[in-house]
Amino acid sequence: MRSLAIILGFAFFHSLAQEPSQPAPAAQFLTVPAGTKVVLGLTSPVWAKSTKPGDSIYAETTFPVAINDAMAIPAGTNVKGAIDILLRPGVLSRNAEFRIRFSEIVFANGYTVPLPEAFATLSAQVAMRNDVLLDDGSPLEMVLEQPLSLAASSVAAAVRVSKAPKPRDFRSASLCTPVPATAGTSDTVIPGTPGTPPTVIPGGPGIPPTVIPGTPPTPDTVIPGTPGSPEVPCPGPPQVTSTPAMHSESFRLSQPVVEAGRTLAAGSYEIAWEGLGPAAQARILKNGNVLATLPATVAAIGADAPANDTALRGNPDGSSSIQSIRFKSRNFALQFNP
Repeated sequence: MRSLAIILGFAFFHSLAQEPSQPAPAAQFLTVPAGTKVVLGLTSPVWAKSTKPGDSIYAETTFPVAINDAMAIPAGTNVKGAIDILLRPGVLSRNAEFRIRFSEIVFANGYTVPLPEAFATLSAQVAMRNDVLLDDGSPLEMVLEQPLSLAASSVAAAVRVSKAPKPRDFRSASLCTPVPATAGTSDTVIPGTPGTPPTVIPGGPGIPPTVIPGTPPTPDTVIPGTPGSPEVPCPGPPQVTSTPAMHSESFRLSQPVVEAGRTLAAGSYEIAWEGLGPAAQARILKNGNVLATLPATVAAIGADAPANDTALRGNPDGSSSIQSIRFKSRNFALQFNP
């Protein structure tokens, strides 16, 4: 009997070893489709003076994402990324523009998933005294450029411990303090003198009177006071919008190129597009007239370009096309696929 049990046991384990491994059932995974928009609230401020491209960004979801009636990303899930493109406000415009590339999502139970392609683009209207370009709690809308696969069991465990953030959880990070009003001072008046009349000493027979002139009056002397100043309050938080901003830049062609079936002569042109991408539709203009419309990619290049620069690409038929355009003092370029 003992030998029979050993043989049967060996046969059982042998059959398990021979059985091919099966892929995990599809139900074990949740797939968030490309194009999904995830609403976030910023949890780390973007400082006006010190922030630069490449700096880390932290946010958390403020609204859940559900797929086929199943919770995929609960509210209160943390997201990490970095500033990809930053356009600071200037003299002519008080708008700051951002493109943020998110790299990973961290659920409340510690389940962490890389984000292959996820972006948020936004603008913020900034006042002169704002010390933050984006304050804690600023709304962001992250767009998934690729599908995101999530382990259903890990997400379910995260849902049980997730807590949706409340508006009071976001406190302004601004260090601004209001400038108090000054009362000012009143005018100081130094009284003048009334003056004195002339003194007349009568003369004798044949002698005219003697007149001693008096002194003229002097006016009051007024030393103006100070007018004072009103209180200078701290500005409100930057006003955030996800509406794509219009961009227009100049560039120059050193030789003719063929774009959208049209030959463009060497010379100066304008190129216009909306937003910071990554995908954009670029319009090439001359004297306000649209000559060609091209699909483009807004690509971060790290440091600001020192000057406008247009790179060309050779085509199989011997013609040339635009490969990329960089712009002075911009840390991005427009790239064009063949």
